[in-house]
Amino acid sequence: MGVRVQREDFDIGAEIAHVSKEGKDVGGIASFVGVVRGGEGPDAISAMTLEHYPGMTEKELGRIEAEALARWPISASLIVHRYGRLVPGDNIVLVVTASRHRRAAFEACEFLVDWLKTKAPFWKNEEASDGERWVAAHGDDDEAAARWNK
Repeated sequence: MGVRVQREDFDIGAEIAHVSKEGKDVGGIASFVGVVRGGEGPDAISAMTLEHYPGMTEKELGRIEAEALARWPISASLIVHRYGRLVPGDNIVLVVTASRHRRAAFEACEFLVDWLKTKAPFWKNEEASDGERWVAAHGDDDEAAARWNK
């Protein structure tokens, strides 16, 4: 189980294999990989820069992971989130959950992704043909995260 915030890319297959071996009595592994989208036209993104506060970010991601572990019978989990300047196609985030049964792995993974999107302290600046812009929170992300509130 763990959280990593790093500048360098990650190997999706190797990370999932590690989680698989770390978990006990694993019957299902769920994963999500977020990548930088490019697009076409005026909304096309040529790059994205993610900033964070070292120490604070890892602590908050650990708190989010702990919440998932308290809610579902997860035997292993991993959150890897990158920062720095990324271009379309680059990996941004990897979330992996392992459990004895698939439902818990799926639900915990989805929970983590929803909460990372709304609660993780990252700031995103997108570069596009019309200039740079800071990315604001989206209402649909808040709605997705709100369904997990007790």
